[in-house]
Amino acid sequence: MAWSSQGGVQLGGLFLSLLGWVCSCATTVLPQWKTLNLELNEMETWLMGLWEVCVTQEEAATVCQSFDSFLSLPQELQVSRILMVVSQGLGLLGLLLSGFGSECFQFHGIQRVLKRRLCLLGGTIEATASATTLFPVSWVAHATVRDFWDDSIPEIVPRWELGDALFLGWAAGTFLALGGLLLISSACVGKEVPWPWMADPRLPPACAPGEKSDDSFHLTPRPKTLVI
Repeated sequence: MAWSSQGGVQLGGLFLSLLGWVCSCATTVLPQWKTLNLELNEMETWLMGLWEVCVTQEEAATVCQSFDSFLSLPQELQVSRILMVVSQGLGLLGLLLSGFGSECFQFHGIQRVLKRRLCLLGGTIEATASATTLFPVSWVAHATVRDFWDDSIPEIVPRWELGDALFLGWAAGTFLALGGLLLISSACVGKEVPWPWMADPRLPPACAPGEKSDDSFHLTPRPKTLVI
C-alpha cells in the first residue's frame, strides 16, 4: 500500500506520541525526581519520587520505602502524582483514537470523515496529556530550586536537587506535544478525497471509459491483408 503524505505525518505523530507516553510512564515510576547528597557521607545518595524514597550506596544495594500517607506529602508531589496518572490515561486514549483514525488502520465500516475526526480528537488529547505532564514536572522543579536557594534555611541543612526523572518528564511532554500537533495538522490539512472502497457505487470509477456518442471519432487499425 502506497502511503500519502498525510499518512506519513500521521505515522510520525503516532510514533512521537507513543514515545512520549512511554517516557511519561517511566517518569511516573522512577524515584529520581529529587536527589540529595550528604556531605558527611558522599557515598550515600537519597532519591525521592512520587511513590517512594530510596537510599543508594556504592557498596550496597538500593533500599526503597514507600510513603506511608498520601496526605503527608508536599503539595507539589500530591498534585504531581494525580496529574501524571491522568497523563498516562490521556496518552493511551489519544493513541487508540489516533490509531483508529489513521490511514494505517483500514476498516470498511469507518467513513473518511469519521476517521479524520478521530485523528483530530486523538491529537487534541495527546496535547492535553503533554500539558498534564509538563505542569507537574515543572512545578516540582520550581519548588526544588526555590527551596535550594531559600536563605531562611540554614546552610548546614542538606538540600534537594533536580533529579534525572524531571528531565525525562520534560522530554516526554515535548514528544507528546509534537505528536499531538502532527496528528492535528494531518487531520486539518488533509483533503477530502474518498477512498476507492468508500466511493459512491452509483458513480462510475475514475478509470472507466466515458459513454460513446454518435459523433465520436474513432481510429481503427489498418488490416494486415490490405494491399495498396
